[in-house]
Amino acid sequence: MHARMLRLLSVVLAISMIVVIGGVSAQPRALAQDRTFKLWYYEPADSAMGISWQYALEQFKAMHPDVTVEFEEKVFEQIQETGMMVLNSDEVPDVMEINKGNATAGLYASSGLLTDLTSVAEERGWNDILSPSIQTTCRYNEAGIMGSGNLYGITTYGEFVMVYYNKDMFEAQGIAVPTSLEEFEAAADKFLEAGITPLTLGASDIWPATHNFYELALYQADRELISNFQFLTGDVDFHGEAFTFGAETFAAHVEKGYYGENATGVIYDDANAAFIQGQMPMDLTGSWAFGGFQTSIVDFEWGIFIMPGKALNTGSGGNLLVVPENAKNKDLAYDFLELTMGVEAQTVMANAGGIPINADLTQIEDEKVLELNAAFASIVENDGLAFYPDWPVPGFMDVLGGGLQELVNDSISPEEFLDALAEAYEDAKSMM
Repeated sequence: MHARMLRLLSVVLAISMIVVIGGVSAQPRALAQDRTFKLWYYEPADSAMGISWQYALEQFKAMHPDVTVEFEEKVFEQIQETGMMVLNSDEVPDVMEINKGNATAGLYASSGLLTDLTSVAEERGWNDILSPSIQTTCRYNEAGIMGSGNLYGITTYGEFVMVYYNKDMFEAQGIAVPTSLEEFEAAADKFLEAGITPLTLGASDIWPATHNFYELALYQADRELISNFQFLTGDVDFHGEAFTFGAETFAAHVEKGYYGENATGVIYDDANAAFIQGQMPMDLTGSWAFGGFQTSIVDFEWGIFIMPGKALNTGSGGNLLVVPENAKNKDLAYDFLELTMGVEAQTVMANAGGIPINADLTQIEDEKVLELNAAFASIVENDGLAFYPDWPVPGFMDVLGGGLQELVNDSISPEEFLDALAEAYEDAKSMM
């Protein structure tokens, strides 16, 4: 009887311990679930990335039904101008989209403002999804230089700059898709002769014209120059052949009227709208506009071509999704990042007109999307990605973009523009 009582007492005590332990552990679990996941990005809702990330967010909500989601859509300039201040505060989101490159992601990483994702990527298998070339813009060394070091962000897509063109307007003028810069300029000249402004440009915003300039500079650039310029591995002569050609040719195109008479009075969105409405035959911009054009252009046939006759092209892996060092819910952030790289969200991106890194491409039926992905693949296969000209050093976008606005307004010469670039680049480089 005594033994039976002892066994019974042991069982009661064991059950009591389970209840107590369960009660203690249940409380923090409930508190952990009562959390708010904050997400900021600036991809438009109708873009391929915006559509894909929203799909991933719906998956996230289903995975974490007890987590409150607060999403805020920003604009590029907001995050570019206030990123350092936001990341230094306690009001950071858990996941934030930022621009890649030394001037932005590299600066934030070297300042200790971003979470090092190297071990997370290894544990979760992200390195099997992110190819080495894609990881170029995700890794930064201790000095904040892109291309090596730890992983501070992930990109879920590729991107590049191209020319979108109105097939109906080309056909009406008897113009074929150009195969060289000379043919491109001849096409623009023919549109001018017909009283049509050839290219739309939203130069009121500081960044769009940087693509037009850099695409022209790349006609005279090689891989060594790009490496020296982007990775700070050697000297860069801004009065050398490439940048001089880019500045002088861009200025010549402005003078000839390729961008109309009031490009600095037009914002980027309105420039794209002019192309969508069939007012201008060409729009030189990035693949990020593709999805919006897919859904918005209904009155004419359109296509794309890479600026012809050169080996290098403006482009890279896409902007970075990062986890701020001060983020309150890093585990939730990792879950969301993983969903954005998942096959389902990636295939949604592809069908919305994006350039995915992990999609089931057999599920793509749209011929234009296949053409877009084939164009990007051809650039990557030929080692043709030249990144973006504002990346190398902090603050370079302001000097580069502002100088190009002055070139458009004919208030400085190409030589003065290049002088300003050289001074800003070398001054910032000496401090890195």
